[in-house]
Amino acid sequence: MYLHAKIEKAAKYIKEGKLVAFPTETVYGLGADAFNAYAVAKIFELKERPSFDPLIVHIASINDIRQLTITEDDRIYKIAEKFWPGSLTIILPKKTSVPDIVTAGLPSVGIRIPNNEIALKLIELSGCPIAAPSANKFGKLSPTTAQHVKKQLPNVDFIIDGGKTNVGIESTIIKLNKKGFDILRYGIITKEEIESILPYHHEPENHNKILASGMIKSHYKPEKPIFILGKHNITYAKNELCLISYSGQNVEEYKKVILVSKNKDLKEYAVNLFSSIHELEESDVKAIVAEPVEEIGIGIAIMDRLRKATYKQQQ
Repeated sequence: MYLHAKIEKAAKYIKEGKLVAFPTETVYGLGADAFNAYAVAKIFELKERPSFDPLIVHIASINDIRQLTITEDDRIYKIAEKFWPGSLTIILPKKTSVPDIVTAGLPSVGIRIPNNEIALKLIELSGCPIAAPSANKFGKLSPTTAQHVKKQLPNVDFIIDGGKTNVGIESTIIKLNKKGFDILRYGIITKEEIESILPYHHEPENHNKILASGMIKSHYKPEKPIFILGKHNITYAKNELCLISYSGQNVEEYKKVILVSKNKDLKEYAVNLFSSIHELEESDVKAIVAEPVEEIGIGIAIMDRLRKATYKQQQ
């Protein structure tokens, strides 16, 4: 089946209230018609996702934003012009037409335009915004290929295989406030990039409750134990471990080494992080050790994902 025919079939499924896994530039999403509460409920059921964890809604055009939000804040359009389509989600006051199950009962909804032609065509042909978290079991690794989706969600109604995603971690999530913006989840788009449009203003109270997807401390749990090099007490011998290496240094004696970047490029680390862990879950190593990076720019997002993946080792 040609790709366009697959997208047409997937759009038909969305219209029928079924679930479709599809690629975005970040990770694969598990999508349903955002206005169909029953279909959205099936996302939570298939993922085994708690109902208090809100979903992100994907649109194909900035004009579609009016279907979802009551805001008249012109700053949205300045941000959209710079970052959409792209890996940035904005939390905005929702319209009553957006089902509460999408937003976990919150008065706000997360919205973005994905930078992926397949995703955009699917939204367009479906004729509705698509609510879509990552296409994996809740708390497990986010999928960066269709094969990762098939492994975790074999009963999904339809999967569009668009190859490996080219960002590899989920979108940055921001919330606007009177003084600028706050970041609820770090991603490939950095605080410094957004500051070129709006000032950054941190509101600590936003971080004490679940306002957006990905704010739960324990997340991305691999099947094998994972540790951050130099941060955790590791009882395994080196010849039982795989090292996810960023620097390429001190790699001797490990059973396996995956070099996530040849040129110490943080973006490459982000792109290859989840796919590397997926690969290692199929290997015979007993545990995984990941090399940390400095928490600046994209490094903040990488360390956020590593901390969530290793949360139980921190207890």
